[in-house]
Amino acid sequence: MAAEPPVLDLPPDSGEVNLERFRLLKKAFQAKYGHEVEFFARAPGRVNIIGEHIDYMGYAVLPTAISNDIVIACRKTDSGLLRVANSNNLKYSDFEVKVNEVKIEEGGPWFNYFLCGFKGIVETAKLQNPTGMDVLLDGTIPKSAGLSSSSALVCCAALATMYANGAHMTKTEIASCCASCERYIGTEGGGMDQSISFLAEDGQAKLVEFLPKLKATEVKIPAGVKFVVSNTMVEANKASAFSYYNVRVVECRLAAQVISHLKGLAWKDTRKLCEVQNALSLSLEQMVTVVEETLHKEPYTRKEIAKILGISDDELREHSLKSKNATTLDLQTFHLHNRAKHVFSEAARVYKFKATCDASDPNATQILGELMNKSHYSCRDLYECSCPELDELTEICRTSGAVGSRLTGAGWGGCAVSMVPVDKLAGFLDAVRERYYRKIVDQALFATSAGAGAAVVKPFA
Repeated sequence: MAAEPPVLDLPPDSGEVNLERFRLLKKAFQAKYGHEVEFFARAPGRVNIIGEHIDYMGYAVLPTAISNDIVIACRKTDSGLLRVANSNNLKYSDFEVKVNEVKIEEGGPWFNYFLCGFKGIVETAKLQNPTGMDVLLDGTIPKSAGLSSSSALVCCAALATMYANGAHMTKTEIASCCASCERYIGTEGGGMDQSISFLAEDGQAKLVEFLPKLKATEVKIPAGVKFVVSNTMVEANKASAFSYYNVRVVECRLAAQVISHLKGLAWKDTRKLCEVQNALSLSLEQMVTVVEETLHKEPYTRKEIAKILGISDDELREHSLKSKNATTLDLQTFHLHNRAKHVFSEAARVYKFKATCDASDPNATQILGELMNKSHYSCRDLYECSCPELDELTEICRTSGAVGSRLTGAGWGGCAVSMVPVDKLAGFLDAVRERYYRKIVDQALFATSAGAGAAVVKPFA
């Protein structure tokens, strides 16, 4: 039988402030529903240090969990209802639905992410009669900031649902479940956010690999540096960014299929760029050369791609353009060269980052910082997932003492992550506040340490 989820006697990082938060949530739950909390579930957000927009192409990424999290207070009920509320009830409305009538609205209100986690566990664990639940949620992850608030909610909901129903799954099993079930809401994402939420360990960054199976390996960051997260204050809502995020997935898929065909490979079952690399048995650096040799830099039209692949427009539409977002079916142009070049070069940077950490190179900090900078430039120029505010903020961070700074998360807004020497941290924070924010904005700029993963928390006094 698979192991139960981790259960803690006290919340992670259980200082007085954290404990007080749990006590307040416990009190609010009792006031809301008229009975005591049975258990808490917690799932952290994450910051991706390097490896952007490559997990859904099968490549490894290098994130760490952060202390900011989603916490759910929960109690099983015999009502046959899911009653879901948010501690910020002025901004987020309550929701109620019968457990056997759950429907998820793509790109819909906040509670749809809870429903993703609930439905994923019900289907994966084959729960015939899932229990009703009263739920009160509290979150400290800035909304739409690229720190995985939505995925943390999916993971927390799944963990609460699993525990309430007495189901048993390993951390890797529930992480894989959450990666799949988040697609109910319409995003063609990979599995990075969900994997690090469950597989994180306190004080550790992780190399998260997806093939041949999900695996997380510790990465020892050099001593003497801190990662600082800075929020552009430009919201980047993953679910509503269909016209950006899912288009990139389709462009990468088409690049994989076109390269496969031009290299004489069977292309129709190809969905990911890593599959092309494996079929050709080439290194990531060699795949960058393949991209330069086979794909032109100008955008491809759908007519041109259909001609290359030897199929009709209807076949292209059905076989290659489908995604969770129907608007990708009507795309007319595709940037194949730049998207594929970013994926292969970014995947190579991830492995170089880990190798540099493992080698204890005396120049490691500078090497890692430069890899982060190159990652941002690639996201900006090749993947076009940055924005003017992110470009400005990362440049300010570099000139304020960071050895490396890059966007983190999907992009198009949200946060930057910077590697800063500890002895420059205070001056760095002051400079960025002055040069970007002009005034201190709550939760917009904070240093972070690698945090622990998702867990169930027992009630306490």
